[in-house]
Amino acid sequence: MVNLEWYRTFKAVYQTGSLTAASKILFISQPNVSQHLSALETHVGKLLFERKPRLVPTDYGKLFYTRIVESLEKLEEVETDFRAICHSAKLPVLRIGTVKEFFQAVSVKYLNEIPADLIISFGLTKDLITRLPRGEIDFVIATQKIEGKNLIYEPIFKEEFVIVGSSSLNTSAFNKLVKKKDWGLVEDWLLDQRWFAYSSDLAMIRRFWLKNFSKRPAISPGFTIPDMHVILTAMVSSEGVTITADYLAKEFLLENKLKLIWKGHFATDNTLFLVYDKTKVTTEQINLARVLLKHNL
Repeated sequence: MVNLEWYRTFKAVYQTGSLTAASKILFISQPNVSQHLSALETHVGKLLFERKPRLVPTDYGKLFYTRIVESLEKLEEVETDFRAICHSAKLPVLRIGTVKEFFQAVSVKYLNEIPADLIISFGLTKDLITRLPRGEIDFVIATQKIEGKNLIYEPIFKEEFVIVGSSSLNTSAFNKLVKKKDWGLVEDWLLDQRWFAYSSDLAMIRRFWLKNFSKRPAISPGFTIPDMHVILTAMVSSEGVTITADYLAKEFLLENKLKLIWKGHFATDNTLFLVYDKTKVTTEQINLARVLLKHNL
């Protein structure tokens, strides 16, 4: 296989007509220029220059030059442009897919600390994960593990599911049932409430129910809204209950806009992950993504 440096040497000799001048342009020794030129002539099987006081291209040399010079100069332009990009002040770009609620509640406050331009996409984990192998996004902040080739899952955050409700909701009877550990009546009380759900498959509610009642919930939500912040805000003025991650309800509870109804007699938690395709991101990109999440690690 021909060495690209032989082509560069040939071009320099052709344009200067001198081994010495070519060596100065290429920053290599004159013997190396001569060696490159001889190796190229041996490879193509033709004499490319006549060795006179000044090197004169043969007809084969002229033909060879016209064939390679345009492609070689394009490669050199790419090299020059790439070096300019690497040394410019422009920040790298990170494309991150995440559930909206996590980004809004946790990551958004640390945006100024990451030395990169961010392009954020919101969506469900299962949809965002499919975009990683296609190179459409670089990272996903995922609420679950979905198997895939070359995918790396780094745990970044642990959330706990809790039941919260409107501050006006009377929970005195419920609290007595919990104190008695009458889990059948506890469930009945909860089923009688007006429910807000994040999704029609009741994913969070179902997980909490299986953990605490060992069954699926017999719930028909009054409202299904795919935005937990909107749900929590709605419950401030519309009586009802929902199951949410504890950190999402924190501010509402501190300000007494909502009330904590129950954490369950068994804690129901979930781990969030930073996910990436190890074949498509650099170490620098991974470290930059970790900066955005460092307060949670």
